[in-house]
Amino acid sequence: MKRIISTENAPAAIGPYSQGVNVGNFYYFSGQIPLDAKTGELLKGNVTEQTQKVMSNIKAVLDSQSLNFDDVIKTTIFLKSMDDFSAVNEVYGSCFTAEPPARSTVEVSRLPKDVDVEIEVIAYK
Repeated sequence: MKRIISTENAPAAIGPYSQGVNVGNFYYFSGQIPLDAKTGELLKGNVTEQTQKVMSNIKAVLDSQSLNFDDVIKTTIFLKSMDDFSAVNEVYGSCFTAEPPARSTVEVSRLPKDVDVEIEVIAYK
């Protein structure tokens, strides 16, 4: 049975999609960008600051389901520029210290609201 996930502690969807979907023991979370959950405002800092906000938003959707970064089994990172890979990787790596999930990282020509980074996760509990 499919269950829609929604929390006020992470940015609301900015289109026709859900923050996440739960099916059985799997949790599929939509990509997070550096939006503030309370104001809806975009964080316009450098890629390190943007990634910190993205990971904070991911933590919020995970927390809403009593999950944490240890439950994440797959991530996809979308970057506007592969030149930002090291900076994003440093922040990302600080959240996955023990057994990191499988991951794909791709460079894309454009992201929603012209941000530099978007990250989506899949978790299993």
